[in-house]
This record gives sequence, structure tokens and C-alpha cells, in this order.
Amino acid sequence: MATSERDEDRVRLDKWLWAARLYKTRALAKAAIEGGKVHQRGERCKPSREPRVGEEYVVRTGFDERTLVVRALSGVRRGAPEAQALYEETEESRVRREATAELRKAGALGMQTDGRPSKKQRRDISRFRDAF
Repeated sequence: MATSERDEDRVRLDKWLWAARLYKTRALAKAAIEGGKVHQRGERCKPSREPRVGEEYVVRTGFDERTLVVRALSGVRRGAPEAQALYEETEESRVRREATAELRKAGALGMQTDGRPSKKQRRDISRFRDAF
């Protein structure tokens, strides 16, 4: 399965993101890039862009935003340990991602409710609105 180094240096960004296991399918990787979820130097990328070793990308997946540095190129999807060797997440990105995950876990992001208001609570809301 050895490919020439020239072929290995030319891989599309959507294919690399898929091979790095950041997205489940290549179509999802392409859609994320086209949707503006992948940036390099503050600018949106195109799916056909060819990443280079050492370049830094900001990738959003779900709630998480990661800053990744390309360490190796591959157009073949392999096991998770090999995929994680393709990139390195910056330390500040990892800390920020873990902090937001803790906030989400604690319920600090978003509004928590006990469900629908009771009949008494609805009457109180109506009285409050009518007062103004």
C-alpha cells in the first residue's frame, strides 16, 4: 500500500479531515468546509485545498472548536491511533475545549427549565404581562 511521496503530498482538505477521523464521512467533511466550519488564518477554506505539514486549521465539530496543526498527510482512513498522529491540537485549544465542556456539563450554557409551567405559574405570568 505504499504510495509515492508525491501522491502523498497532494491530498484534498476534505479527504484529510475524513482520514484524520474528525468527520465520519467525506461528504460530511466537505459539507462542514463549505458551511464555514473550517478556517485557516481566519479565512474559510475550500474542500479542494491541499493542506501542508505545519499549517494550522480551526475546525468546529458540534459544540467543540479545535485549533489543529497538520503533522502528516494521508488520504487513507486508518485506525484511530494512526489518525491522531496526523494532527496535533494546540494546548490553548485543548484547555478552551475542556473548559467549555465543563460548563456544558454543569448546565451553565443554555437555559434550564423544569418543563412547562403549571396552571398557577401560567396565571402569574398572565398577571405579570397584564400589569405592563
